Amino acid sequence: MRRVLGKIAMDTRPLKVVAFRRLWLSTVVTAIGSQLTAVAVPKQVYDLTGSSAWVGVSAGVALVPLLIFGLYGGAIADVVDRRKLLVVTNTGIAVTSVLLWVQAALHVDSVWLVIALLGLQQVFFAVNAPARTASIARLVPADQIPAAVALGATVMMFGGVFGPMLAGMLMPVVGLSTLYLADAIALTLTIWAVWKLPPLPPLSGTIRRAGVRDVVDGFKYLALQKIVMASFLLDIIAMVFGMPRALFPEMAETTFGDPAGGGLALGLLFAAMPLGAMLFGLTSGWTSRVRRHGMGVVYAIVAWGLAVIGFGLSNALWLAVVFMAIGGAADMTSMVFRSAILQTAAPDDMRGRMQGVFIVVVAGGPRLADLLHGTTGALIGPGTATVLGGVLVVVATGLAVAMIPAIRRYRFKPEGAELAG
Repeated sequence: MRRVLGKIAMDTRPLKVVAFRRLWLSTVVTAIGSQLTAVAVPKQVYDLTGSSAWVGVSAGVALVPLLIFGLYGGAIADVVDRRKLLVVTNTGIAVTSVLLWVQAALHVDSVWLVIALLGLQQVFFAVNAPARTASIARLVPADQIPAAVALGATVMMFGGVFGPMLAGMLMPVVGLSTLYLADAIALTLTIWAVWKLPPLPPLSGTIRRAGVRDVVDGFKYLALQKIVMASFLLDIIAMVFGMPRALFPEMAETTFGDPAGGGLALGLLFAAMPLGAMLFGLTSGWTSRVRRHGMGVVYAIVAWGLAVIGFGLSNALWLAVVFMAIGGAADMTSMVFRSAILQTAAPDDMRGRMQGVFIVVVAGGPRLADLLHGTTGALIGPGTATVLGGVLVVVATGLAVAMIPAIRRYRFKPEGAELAG
């Protein structure tokens, strides 16, 4: 039993690397703190306007900077010292959290100010995220990259599960404005953590200003790298066809018996995926021994599609939650292998730009899925739309593998890592 547990337990070897441990600890601190703001902003917008439409507007404003600055932020991360970029962007995120706290504490009561500060914060986040992720391959040995990705993703999922619960418990006690303040305090700790990282300049030694041409060069590179392109394509297939999130409110009420104002079923449906992903992360030690990362992504996405089909066919709440938890674990598996492909298949001077594209795909795919599933569910019913989406995931994944042989042939090669000093 000890031998079996040793093979599946989370691989914590990357935490022995001091620099990565600091980066990871900064992720731990912000995993829950960022969720406090993620709950506080839509709640404040709704309190100010009494309209869910305004909440939707705030979400749209948050998406636009991610799409634009995710790409440009990736280009910046490839031509400057990533450590300095992380310090600047973490400071910007912290300052906007402080400003959100100030406006809430002073009862400015301007929805446009809240939305503007949210948009500004997302600009800093969109530049920060590619630099943070692209730094991993410079901090740990290449054979530990899957484990390092799993460690970071697991704490983010932990925050996704428990952060909103903590926000819900604290808000009636300490007030909405204090949630912003708690996030700002947590972010100041991350500034210290990234400041203590080693320098992470471009390996070429040349630091310069990023421009539009750098973004274009990133897309040109992507067009020539079949395995990297395939990893994005497979994620788009999984998320656009298979993410039934927009149907959760209707299914919670009509299928699983929630009252009209919402209830336990809705909360469980939203929590099931991050919970499954978090549990997978705790048992992800085996991923460090997998070399066929391309097929690892394929198997995970097929499992995701099958889980979605099972969810769509479920009439019992507990069974639906189980299928969504399995789907969350499958999605986490796919993410670990896709991230490892980006970290190792792309050279260091392109990793930031590839991570920028990754952010755009991750941010845009589920929103396209909301539109697709919402409209389809209204036409043919939520259960049928969900099952159809799962079937399309499996079929489209099979077609992608048949059309792009690089997916089947790709092998993870841990040699050749460029570690920071």
